[in-house]
Amino acid sequence: MFENTDDVLARLSEQGYIADKSVATVVYLATKLEKPVLVEGPAGVGKTELAKVTATALGRKLIRLQCYEGLDEAKALYEWEYSKQLLYTQILKEKFTEAMAGATSVRDAAERIGREDSVFFSERFIVPRPLLTAITSDEPVLLLVDEVDKSDPEFEAFLLEVLSDYQVSVPEVGTFDAKQKPVVFLTSNDAREMSDALKRRCLHLWIDFPDAEQEVKILESKVPGVDQRLAEDLVELMQGLRKLDLKKAPSISETLDWARALLALNATELDEGLVQDTLNVILKYEGDIRKAQGELGRLLVRKSVPQEGEGAVAGPAEPAADAPAKPATPAKPGEPAPAAKKGRLH
Repeated sequence: MFENTDDVLARLSEQGYIADKSVATVVYLATKLEKPVLVEGPAGVGKTELAKVTATALGRKLIRLQCYEGLDEAKALYEWEYSKQLLYTQILKEKFTEAMAGATSVRDAAERIGREDSVFFSERFIVPRPLLTAITSDEPVLLLVDEVDKSDPEFEAFLLEVLSDYQVSVPEVGTFDAKQKPVVFLTSNDAREMSDALKRRCLHLWIDFPDAEQEVKILESKVPGVDQRLAEDLVELMQGLRKLDLKKAPSISETLDWARALLALNATELDEGLVQDTLNVILKYEGDIRKAQGELGRLLVRKSVPQEGEGAVAGPAEPAADAPAKPATPAKPGEPAPAAKKGRLH
């Protein structure tokens, strides 16, 4: 387990996950208090990745349940292996005949067969699904219930038993209690509001879009080899795009995809033509692309940067040691100001 929040930050960083103090605090408390974590936020900000890197940092196996509309208890918990049951029936046919020998009526025969139900409805014929696998695992695991907001409210209610007592019930067999309590992460893209009962059982964590500084760190960590200037320009443009009224704002995953695409195109800096050609990497709806295209002139504002041979800071160059200082010549009244030098995008 983690020693403290600083240990969480360090071990997540080793896995390439850039987290802040609030994220580290919730992860630490989840392991210390043995409470599930409900991680909410926009799609693509690293909710699922947080669960994955936490499992790796703890040295635990990750068991993932992907939620979707129509997911029911049987598909999440267990299924009966009917083909195996049928095979056993055929093999044991002779034994069934012996068991029914002497039965005086159909009712008597059915009762004799019924006494053997436990043979066919036992753990031998259960195919465990993610929830039962996590509960019955001999080794500590991390259970990820991904995109729980896509499931139906009925399934959400079923989860309460698992999250309250770390146990599940199989009517034909009985109740399974967790051998090792799993660390549990539930993620939600906020497609619908989770119930109060579910939230009450969980620690809550909201992960939003990162600020520019943190996003640059994430980009440099996940896409090694990207030029720092290109990374900063790319992130600043992404920050501007998220302020537009888009159907789906580009997230961190799109930032990483775009950076990899630009590297594949051998790009060293952004220009309007390149951005136009690659907008479909980060925007997934035609309406969003058109809206972004209309705003590119405003988003791609050039900022003066040093040219080759100039100093590191924009401004008047320092005179050489053996040359007299040369006063700047002010523009004459009525004359336009000198044209700005071509510089970086931001």
